[in-house]
Amino acid sequence: MTTSRQDVSLGMPQLPATPYPAEVRARLDADAEEVLARYPGSRSALLPLLHLVQSEEGYVSRTGIAFCAETLDLTTAEVTAVSTFYSMYRRRPSGDYQVGVCTNTLCAVMGGDAIFDTLKEHLGVGNNETTEDGKVTLEHIECNAACDFAPVVMVNWEFFDNQTPESATQLVDDLIAGRTVEPTRGAPLCSYKDTARILAGFPDERPGAVEATGGAGPASLIGLKLAKGEALPKARVVSPRAGQPQDGPPDAQVHDPSPTERLSSHDAPQQTSASDPEHPAGPAAEEGE
Repeated sequence: MTTSRQDVSLGMPQLPATPYPAEVRARLDADAEEVLARYPGSRSALLPLLHLVQSEEGYVSRTGIAFCAETLDLTTAEVTAVSTFYSMYRRRPSGDYQVGVCTNTLCAVMGGDAIFDTLKEHLGVGNNETTEDGKVTLEHIECNAACDFAPVVMVNWEFFDNQTPESATQLVDDLIAGRTVEPTRGAPLCSYKDTARILAGFPDERPGAVEATGGAGPASLIGLKLAKGEALPKARVVSPRAGQPQDGPPDAQVHDPSPTERLSSHDAPQQTSASDPEHPAGPAAEEGE
């Protein structure tokens, strides 16, 4: 059986990374100096510097790692360890638009898995792969921290909420075709390189981008409103499971919750061996007894 030479690793060390062209290096040096001025210790600037080199090439290349190491007086191993730890840094060329589909529990059961499978088939790529035209890189994300808008898709870290397989398909088609796409919340969409530069800490100069925001949705805020007594005309106290009212303010209304309110299982004390003298906890039995 013959093995392709490109599949064989002889363990030979790599040649030094190719340096940036002189004009690129001069520009990055100036930007890096501005970044370093924000920190009392130079190595604290590593994360924004990695975003900076990512804004140059669209990913963190070996050249970018060497630049960060030289600028911060670190070893390339130290820089590589950080760049491979965080998923926000790409280690190979990626598309103009990073499309991340949340496949964590809530988004998954609300349709995130179906969206991800649909996009893989529609784009002809797998996880963390890029379309042939270099426009879209698809990846699954564990959590977008926007569960009240599930299922959620992010494009270059901007939110596209309450997605379906059909709407997500239209979204990537619009991105590939160069049509204007508006996030559900947050700033207007820009390229992945532009996003990386903003994450490096440089001003976002797009009109209206700074004023745009992506606040929490109603499902996230209802608990806060309940705590402040804003959502209901009167405070409501949940009855204990034994049927006796809890102590509460004089004007509190005892409330028997309906099944649709999905109250927590901890909304009232329950009979347990620790709290019920009639059911004391005995000694732990040995395995097999």
